[in-house]
Amino acid sequence: MSNRLTTSPCCILTSEFGWSANMERIMKAQALRDSSTMGYMAARKHLELNPHHKIIESLKTLFESGESNKLAKDLVFLLHSTALLSSGFSLDDPKIHAGRIHQLISMCLDIPTEEEPKSEPVDSTPAVPTEAGDDAGMEEVD
Repeated sequence: MSNRLTTSPCCILTSEFGWSANMERIMKAQALRDSSTMGYMAARKHLELNPHHKIIESLKTLFESGESNKLAKDLVFLLHSTALLSSGFSLDDPKIHAGRIHQLISMCLDIPTEEEPKSEPVDSTPAVPTEAGDDAGMEEVD
């Protein structure tokens, strides 16, 4: 719990002597990095919550009511991954984060989750090559 956060529902903090988000990103990008020390030197991340934010209060009442359904769990994971991104860290699997955002958008737009996107059938006939002169190929470069 935090008294420092005022507008954000949560953030990710690192310890004083660990790597910052920027240093962690730099070390992951190194070509000859030692993978054994990556876990040791990367700082432990702490999730700091703003107990007075409306999102946190609503999630608390949702879990206290016993309705810990998939939506509530997805919202908590979405809140955590958004806190990682806003604190400068990178996500291990951004596809999961994007999928949760898409589910949330679908829910807000009252789109059923069973409905698959409609796609046009693809014509499987191969394209017929056209005959062209010599100037139809690549351009000459000086």
